[in-house]
Formats: sequence, C-alpha cells, structure tokens
Amino acid sequence: MRIQFLIFPIMVLLVVIYIYYRIWHILPFGHLMKWCTTLVLLLPVGLFFGYMTTRSENSSLWVNQIVSIVGTSWMIILLYLLMTFFVIDIVRLLIPAIRPWFVNSLYGTIGITTFIVITFVGGNLWYHHKVRVPLKIQIDKPLKPIKVIGISDLHLGYTIGKKELSKWVDMINQEKPDIILIAGDLIDSNIVPVEQEKMYEELSKLNAPLGVYASLGNHDYYADNNKSESFIKKAGIRLLKDEAVLVNDAFYVVGRDDRTNEVNRKSVVELTNGLDHSKPILLMDHQPYHLDRTEAAEVDFQLSGHTHRGQIFPINIVTDYVYEKSHGYLKKGNTHIYVSSGIGLWGGKFRIGTQSEYLVLEISGK
Repeated sequence: MRIQFLIFPIMVLLVVIYIYYRIWHILPFGHLMKWCTTLVLLLPVGLFFGYMTTRSENSSLWVNQIVSIVGTSWMIILLYLLMTFFVIDIVRLLIPAIRPWFVNSLYGTIGITTFIVITFVGGNLWYHHKVRVPLKIQIDKPLKPIKVIGISDLHLGYTIGKKELSKWVDMINQEKPDIILIAGDLIDSNIVPVEQEKMYEELSKLNAPLGVYASLGNHDYYADNNKSESFIKKAGIRLLKDEAVLVNDAFYVVGRDDRTNEVNRKSVVELTNGLDHSKPILLMDHQPYHLDRTEAAEVDFQLSGHTHRGQIFPINIVTDYVYEKSHGYLKKGNTHIYVSSGIGLWGGKFRIGTQSEYLVLEISGK
C-alpha cells in the first residue's frame, strides 16, 4: 500500500525533472541566467504543493488566493509543456537536422513561449465566457411548462471568489427561472474563504419563485460536509441530502447525497420508492454513474456535474471514455439526463476544448 502512495509523487517528480531539463537546454542564456530563470519557474511548483498541503486558515485571504491561482495554473501549464517537449523530442529523433532549433535557441524559446501564452490566454478568456445551453424536453406526465436553471461545480473558494460569483448570480437571475437546481460542488475543498468573503450574501440573491435547491458534491465533503451544509442553508438554499420535496404540488425535486458518503447514501430507487410516480421527478445527483439505475427508478430528469468534461484537452478524452456521458444531453428510455461541464472549475481558470456553462431547461408535460 505504501508503495502505491509513493508511485504518484515519484511520477510527478520525474515529469517535473524532464520538463525543467528541457527548459534548461532550450534557453538561449549563459549558466547564471539559466539557473535564475529555472529557479523562478520552479517557484510555482512550490506554490502548488503549498496550496495542496500547507494552506493556513490564519493566512490572509489574498495570500492564499495567489498561492492557489498561481500554483494550480502552473501545474496545468506544465502539462502542456510536457506534451510540447514530448512532441518536439519525437520530431528531433525523426529529423536530426532540426535539433539545433531546440538547444540554446532564441527562436525555439520564443516559439514555445508564444504557443503557451496564446493557448492559456485563450483558455482563460473562454473560461470567462459562460455558455448558455438551452434544452427543451417533454415528459409523459401532466406538468405546466417550467423554466429550470441547472448549474453545478461552482467551486467557490480561493480561486473563484465573491466578485465572480456576483456576475453569475446576475446572469442567472436575468433568465427569470421558475426554479434553480445546483448539482453539487458548490464549495471548493475549503470553507474558510467562502465564509471570509461572506459569499452566502451573493447566493441569497438567487431568485426563483419555486425555490433554489442544491445537492452535495465530493468537494463539499472535502471542505467538511457539516460546514458546507451550514453554509448552504445560510445562503437560503434548500439543501436536499437524500431527500425529496414536492414542489407546488406539481413535481418532485430529489437531491441525492454524493457517493463520497459510501456508507449511508441511499440508492435512487430508495429515494423514489415512496413518491407518487404520476408526478414528474427531477433528480440532482452530482456524479453521473450508473445512469441505468436512474432510468430503472423512473426518474424523469437528472442533473449531474462533477466531470468538468476534463476541463482541458486531452483530459476530456479520458472523461469521455470513463463516463457513459461525460457532458451533455442523454435520453435513456423515458429518462432525460443532462451532465453539466460546470459553471466553475477546479484550479487554474482555463477551458481548453471544454466550456463553462449553465443549463436553461424548459420542461413541459403532456
């Protein structure tokens, strides 16, 4: 077991050594400048591990925000440097004539730097563009048309703060929804910045006549689920934890506990058994596993998140393989399912090959 825990950090260390070895050799400087540049570029790696292991609740908010944003962003940039240098090394093996282009090379350094800057500036701009996803579904049960805003994966914390949340709240309220569903990961692993910035004040401004409902996600548990639950309730949001509520005597909203709670979590069938199945059933289940069980439980609509669809290329290829549906709309029998890639994200604010979004769902009955 101990060996398994060692494998990942050793692999990370080897990757970091490879990347910085290649950076050292491509920089067109003398040894002193190479050392200075490499040490400066190593600093964000330390910030990342500081973010993951030694964040102090006593540190100032802005210090932890810088550590979080710089550290997590740089780890994503390192992934792209890894892919870039790996491709370059393959090409160098196949075409020896180009090897001088990537050793003590001004043009090689400028080329790689330009590629990284364009990729991540573009990725950041695309993250800040929230994609409005319209979806209309009709179910075979009596229901007057309702407008639902569905979001997931806000990841409020050191990276995504109150100012950004305020823009999301205004954007959602402009849609004038009948009801708002938040399918987990409202908080990003630490309750301290959320409380420090009093983000519940912004969340309480969400306006929907039929209510605002939320379920828990894995990151809400990482932040201490008891504190997360208290915060969500303070924001005026109705938290449904393995619970169903009948709304306006017309339809049910069901919130399933996150699968992080392996012991006490109820199955979809257990949650829906006692409900009147002649009425529509809307389910929030953060992690989109075992969608066939949702269909078997005769749920009409399920909203999930969690996947972020990988957040960046090529991780989106992995999530597409792992999940039956890692993003978007799916219909199984009479069950409609939407897996959101999230309005927020974890770590660096980049979307490359994926999107940050909110669902505008119009549901009507027969």
